[in-house]
Amino acid sequence: MSVVLVTGSYDHEIRFWEAWSGICSRTIARSGESGVRRSKRLLAAAIHKKVNIYDISSASSTPLVSFDGQNGHKNNVTSVSFHSEGKWLVTGSEDGTIKIWDLRSGQLHRNYDNGAPVNDVVVHPNQGELISCDQAGSIKQWDLSENICTHELTPAGDIPIRSVTLASDGSCLVAGNNKGKCYVWRVNEESSQLPRFQAVTKFQAHSKYLTRCLLSPDTKYLATCSADTFVKIWSVSHNFEFKLEKVLQGHQRWVWDCAFSADSAYLVTASSDHTARLWEMASGETVRQYNGHHKAAVCCALHDGAS
Repeated sequence: MSVVLVTGSYDHEIRFWEAWSGICSRTIARSGESGVRRSKRLLAAAIHKKVNIYDISSASSTPLVSFDGQNGHKNNVTSVSFHSEGKWLVTGSEDGTIKIWDLRSGQLHRNYDNGAPVNDVVVHPNQGELISCDQAGSIKQWDLSENICTHELTPAGDIPIRSVTLASDGSCLVAGNNKGKCYVWRVNEESSQLPRFQAVTKFQAHSKYLTRCLLSPDTKYLATCSADTFVKIWSVSHNFEFKLEKVLQGHQRWVWDCAFSADSAYLVTASSDHTARLWEMASGETVRQYNGHHKAAVCCALHDGAS
């Protein structure tokens, strides 16, 4: 399959783009605005309280399955994440819950009460834990086997944590808050005598609201997005030192989301200026701009044939 970019917007459309040509190859109306994420063959799109699952390779605009109704979220879904090769979907919501859905049966599998509106949730690479962050300023680890919250971090008191990201090998956790600050922890093995989360550094990434932080698949870079219109690229050293390498400039308004290519060579971003952009990491230049949304583009995913 060719490289496909997917964007979601406040215009309630999902658009599929041929990444290199910039051509919009497919549009699904009334389908996604608060989050799009993909597995090898599936796309999850959240709109308000509902999550739709689509087959990336299919031309059909009809979801394979939808999660809402009696067991669904009672408020806006803010985060979607695939677990275990697309067998499960994890969702977080403003209703203060995290839900795990069985993609094979379409049923709710598990429900966690976070106690505060959830802003982001990611699956640990070991597939046995979730990391969430919320409006109350907490970062929590949820153990999927024990069905409980096992660790809680509050790095900046009650300042909301907007975004969390884990290194692909599970060794590092980065969280960004509403004040533009990033916090970094070394993640130690549960079997070690060390604390599970060991604070190593913090830094001011942006002067304004931070919307997304994301570690690259090769864990060499951190991308941060912000209300200041910039995307910043930070290099990550072996001892967890973060150094500003590039400032990606071009978007005219808030940048809401980003996604790396599987080889960490490219970054896609989505912005309130209605556009998405494809950036080359080596040069820091825009290599393609995607125009077509009529309102803010707020989420993006990149499908380049990798896992």
